[in-house]
Amino acid sequence: MRLNSSEPVSIETGALIVGIHTSPDGPRTAPGADSLDQAFNGRLAEILTTVGFSGKAQEIAKIPTFGALPAPVVVAVGLGDAPDGDHDLETLRRAAGAAARSLAGTASAAFALPAATAAQVEAVAIGGLLGAYGFTKYRTNGDGKAPVGELVVLSAAAGAEEAVKRATTVAESVSLVRDLVNTPPSDLYPAKFAEIVQEIGAEAGLSVEVLDDTELRKHGYGGIVGVGQGSVNPPRLVRLAYEHPEATKRVAFVGKGITFDSGGLSLKPAASMDWMKSDMGGAAAVFGSLLALARLGVAVNAVGYLCLAENMPSGSAQRPSDVLHTYSGKTVEVLDTDAEGRLVLVDGIARAAEDSPDLIVDVATLTGAQIVALGWRTAGVMSNDDALREEVVEIAAGQGEAAWGMPLPEELRKGLDSPVADIANLQPERWGSMLAAGIFLREFVPDGIRWAHVDMAGPAFNKGEPHGYTPKGGTGAITRTLIGIAERYAGN
Repeated sequence: MRLNSSEPVSIETGALIVGIHTSPDGPRTAPGADSLDQAFNGRLAEILTTVGFSGKAQEIAKIPTFGALPAPVVVAVGLGDAPDGDHDLETLRRAAGAAARSLAGTASAAFALPAATAAQVEAVAIGGLLGAYGFTKYRTNGDGKAPVGELVVLSAAAGAEEAVKRATTVAESVSLVRDLVNTPPSDLYPAKFAEIVQEIGAEAGLSVEVLDDTELRKHGYGGIVGVGQGSVNPPRLVRLAYEHPEATKRVAFVGKGITFDSGGLSLKPAASMDWMKSDMGGAAAVFGSLLALARLGVAVNAVGYLCLAENMPSGSAQRPSDVLHTYSGKTVEVLDTDAEGRLVLVDGIARAAEDSPDLIVDVATLTGAQIVALGWRTAGVMSNDDALREEVVEIAAGQGEAAWGMPLPEELRKGLDSPVADIANLQPERWGSMLAAGIFLREFVPDGIRWAHVDMAGPAFNKGEPHGYTPKGGTGAITRTLIGIAERYAGN
């Protein structure tokens, strides 16, 4: 990705991407491509109308230029109705992403989308980079489409250079998260995940500490040990730390890292298991966010905990009715081994509290109930602090990541009572189970610590068709939100 201030009609590139608005009189070019119509002798709108293009959001049309421009093809991408003021940043991200996706395998492409401000430049850049993402590691027959070779943002806006650099750094982190989520569990088990974190984290200047299964048992991480004990691939807890000399705030992120979730002895149905390689998406998002903070040099201190385990059925697996002794000292009766994510998270949350952070945010593909309640694209946010919950939702919206604040109804706590332990890991009724999971986690947050929980079971993995800058498979969801949270606290 690079920046260029040339006019769209003069740029030499494999494809020129232009924004088009709808209007009562037909398609109209958006700012950034005003001179383009002249190259088509004033007939661009007529040509687009002829091919059935209206300019609705993310609509794509490809038009050969036949030598009228240095670029052999113009890619028109719909932006919807023209706004009264500035263009919405998420509209620009999605348009750039949709256009980039349509050009997979192209050597180069230039974006002549609205980019009059640094914020718009960043939106176009990150949308284009994420839209150009491709996961082709396991393709051997040549039919995997490679990303676009080079992307160029056309703009002369003040601060555009820094905007492109930031977009590139953030997109690299999100793409890494996607790669990790897409990697088969045979190649991404807890120890391997920890090795990747150690290697890449050290290169970025993060300090990395890894606890293996022996150390986890020794120090009382009963939740992580209990979930991981049924697998031949033992669990790990990874602690990442980023320190900035000018920081006055510390944030702590905790990620669920179940590298494959069979459900354990409470075995999942086959149809619910085929995408469970994505159950480590929370840990991947935490890792990606810490990498970005270090590479961007954000003036905040941040710690991240990756709670890594593989949940498998075997003769050594934990059983329903087992009681676990967690790192916090509290005991948990395991009623369902498929409610395992909360068991590893409580150990990470309790450990993160020892770092005395200004807030803890945990991120997890935690419950199917999140998908039932909010669908595949919207994460649920819960908190022990109403203001923090709304702050996380606001920051997510600013990053273009859909999130919705959810309550923690006190009446649901009784359903987690256990006759033999301090708390049970599941309530007997299915109703409100996303919220009950949040209430369970809240029990392990020490008094006085602000905490938020993000359930992104649906958003972390796109089982449907690609859209905007979101591919099929791993999405990298909530990584940008975590970066945004840390930047907000750096600003404070």
